[in-house]
Order: sequence, then structure tokens, then C-alpha cells
Amino acid sequence: MDGFAVLVVLVVVSVVQQQVHGIGGCDVSRGNWVHDDSYPLYEASSCPFIEKEFDCVKNGRPDKDYLKYRWQPLGCNLPRFNGIDLLRRLRGKSIMFIGDSLSLNQWQSLACLLHTAVPTAKYTLVRSGGLSAFTFPEYNVKVLFSRNAFLVDIVSTSAGRVLKLDSISLENQKLWTGVDVMIFNTWHWWLHTGRKQAWDLIEEGGKIIGKDMDRLVAYEKALNTWATWVDTHVDPAKTKVFFQGVSPDHSNSSDWGDPKTGSCNGQTEPLPGPSYPHVHPAEKVVEKVLRTMSKPVQLLDVTNLSQLRKDGHPSFYGLGGHRASDCSHWCLAGVPDTWNILLYADLAGS
Repeated sequence: MDGFAVLVVLVVVSVVQQQVHGIGGCDVSRGNWVHDDSYPLYEASSCPFIEKEFDCVKNGRPDKDYLKYRWQPLGCNLPRFNGIDLLRRLRGKSIMFIGDSLSLNQWQSLACLLHTAVPTAKYTLVRSGGLSAFTFPEYNVKVLFSRNAFLVDIVSTSAGRVLKLDSISLENQKLWTGVDVMIFNTWHWWLHTGRKQAWDLIEEGGKIIGKDMDRLVAYEKALNTWATWVDTHVDPAKTKVFFQGVSPDHSNSSDWGDPKTGSCNGQTEPLPGPSYPHVHPAEKVVEKVLRTMSKPVQLLDVTNLSQLRKDGHPSFYGLGGHRASDCSHWCLAGVPDTWNILLYADLAGS
């Protein structure tokens, strides 16, 4: 390979890396959480629509320092979230979060950030089945959440619930069509076993291939199905597509080198950056799939920065209280606000 060819390859790799990890020329995936007295960006009490499971202050969490951290990438600065500016940019448009309860977490964060920016503006909140719509009529902006844990189909049959790794229903395809900004997410439910497992059988190519398989392999197959849909049906001139990235849990403190702690319970400060001790295996799959796509999809690179926030979960101050600690979801205000800063940074810069 001659020098010119090597240069071309390096440039292509750099562009692909930037699409995965960067926003506006900034690699946001590595950095530190710094204390900032101007945080939080809102008070949960000012957003009456926040789900009880995310409102850690109302649920009695005694420490408050977790509210005061701002993500600082190593080589650049992120803009401060400007809700009025974002509403103006989105005027007449729709933005949809598609995924599981971690998408719900981010959707509620964005709704609260926007409501805080225009507290006197009228809004409507309508929930119908798996679709929730938060609308600002003054700006003609719809902020939507579609609950969809796998992105591919699960179908009830006489043999049981079938997870179809290569199928996206016409209903979902129709729902996604015409949306101006889409933020997809899936991972959390791929880990469940036993009573929480959502399927009984797995199908691919029209054939049942078993009751279970390597979860990362299944995950990659499903993401490839989603990627094919995006590449086939999305017009980048009309629709901006994001992938939320993998939101980590902190159920096992051995993951961050502290086996005696146990889990997120009682954690009150972040881990030091710039990187978590290991790369999340599902994040590797996400990046692999995104690099194969022909249409541009921006990764909201939330994994590493969220891995450092072992203190950001509801733990005993979520829906289950002391009966069921939650080390998967995130308190609001909290970490998902930073996910939306990344979203805003990209939309404001494009």
C-alpha cells in the first residue's frame, strides 16, 4: 500500500471514528465530571410530569451532590443547554425517542429541560398505548416517546412469545416515518432472564432457531435489522437519526474495581475520568453496526460518561424503595440531562 492509499484509509477511519464518538469536532466520550454550582439545570419539583421512579429528591434521597456535576470532555467544551434556542430550531417539527425505559428517562429529561426554559408556555401531555406526546403548541413542537424495548418484533403465537430478529412491524415502520429527529435505543431488556425475559422462542429467517442464544449475538442481529431499515427508508435530508448508546447499570461494584461496595446503593460521587476501567461489550456491538451503515447515524456517546456516574441512580429512592434497589435508571435531574446536552450540541451545530 503506497503513502497516498494509507493517507486515504486514515482519513476514512478518522471520519468514521468522528461520526461515532464526536459531536462538532469534539470527542465527548472521554472527560471528567466536575462540580458546578450552577447545576442542576432544573428542579424536578418544577416538572409535575416526571415519573415517580426518577424523582429521587421527592422520594427522600438525602444527599444532593449528585445533582451538581457537569460533564467536561477532555479537549473541548459543550454548550450549555438552551431550551428556547432548541424549541426555535425544532419549530414545526417532531422529535421521537424510541426504546425502553432508558429512553423514557431521556424523554422526560428533555421535556423538563424545555418546560423549564419556557415555564409559562402551554403544553399538552397525551399518553396512548405505548406512545407519549409532549407538545408545545406555541412552537408547534412535538417531543415523543415510543416504548419499544427491542426495536425488532415480539409476536405472540400459540407456541409462545417469539422474538423475530429480522422483523420490524409495519406499524412501527409507519410510526417512525416522517419524524424529523429520531433517537433509538435498545439494550436493557436483552439481559433479562427468567420471569423478566420477554420471549419464549427466537426466530430468524422465518425459522425458530431456539429458546435462547448468545445475547450479544442476538443483539447484533437485531441492530443490523434496524440498520437496514434506516439505510433503506430514511432520507438524511429530511430526518436526523441518533442512537442513544448503551446506558450502563451499576449493580456490581466489582465492575469498577470496588468489590466490597456491592452496587450503586449509598454511592454519592462519580468515579474519576477520563475513562471507565473497561469498554461496555454492547457498546462495541453498537459501534460495529453503525460503522457498516450507509446513512449517517450519530451516536450519542453516553456510555463512558454514564459508567463514571455510579452515584446517579435512584437506588433505594426509586419506584421500589428499599424493597428493590434501582441501579439501572437515573435520577432526574441528573445524568440524562447530559445526554440531552449532547443531543442539543449536535442539533445546534448541524
